[in-house]
Amino acid sequence: MHESTIEIGLASSDSDLEQILLLQQQNLTFTDDGFVTVVHTLDKLRAFHAVMPSVVARQNGAVIGYALSMPRAAASLIPVLAPMFLRLEQLPALNGQRWYVMGQVCIAAQWRGRSVFDGMYAEHRRCFAPQYDWLITEIAMRNPRSLHAHARVGFVEIDHFTDDSDEWSVVGLQLAGTA
Repeated sequence: MHESTIEIGLASSDSDLEQILLLQQQNLTFTDDGFVTVVHTLDKLRAFHAVMPSVVARQNGAVIGYALSMPRAAASLIPVLAPMFLRLEQLPALNGQRWYVMGQVCIAAQWRGRSVFDGMYAEHRRCFAPQYDWLITEIAMRNPRSLHAHARVGFVEIDHFTDDSDEWSVVGLQLAGTA
């Protein structure tokens, strides 16, 4: 049987957002393949999407991966992330730069290692480089798979810190002036 092509683009419907939530729920447990830590609701995803759509990967119309977009204007939508946005606002490396946050990236287990991750970040670059210089995210140091994958696609560390919950690497992908 022929495997259909993976399509990567912007989330465009409630169905996409509902499938993001399902994939998120399936990846809350820590494994060697990584994990997600913040749980969203459909209303929160709708609010994010209204400000800036997220990138999804689909196969036969089903969401198999997502990379959530969180512009600074959406910082108040998830209070637990307020300290992260405040910290980013104060980083010298981002002073005067146009940036947004990768709220979370996740790929269904059976699609990992098939360039879906790279494709979603390429789509972020394609869609958002005209408006933004940097895409920023925080990665728990206990998630080495995510750290390596982000470095592979061009993210560089711009900060490192420890808080009450974990040790974190703040990484950025330069969007402007890149292809």
